[in-house]
Amino acid sequence: MEDNRYGRRIRAFRKLKRVQQVEFAKRIGISTTILGRLERGEKMPSDDLLQKIAEELTIDVTELKGE
Repeated sequence: MEDNRYGRRIRAFRKLKRVQQVEFAKRIGISTTILGRLERGEKMPSDDLLQKIAEELTIDVTELKGE
């Protein structure tokens, strides 16, 4: 299992915005399976995907990174 520092934050921010996993995956252009793997820490997002996620959540990418 890879580092889960992003996964927990992605899930938390997504839930704060009250967006279902299926809908969020569609918005950022990935499958629900991939989003689930990201949120569980089984897969690391690329920098481009991390930026896209942050933009969709209307937060700064540093918030996802925990900086």
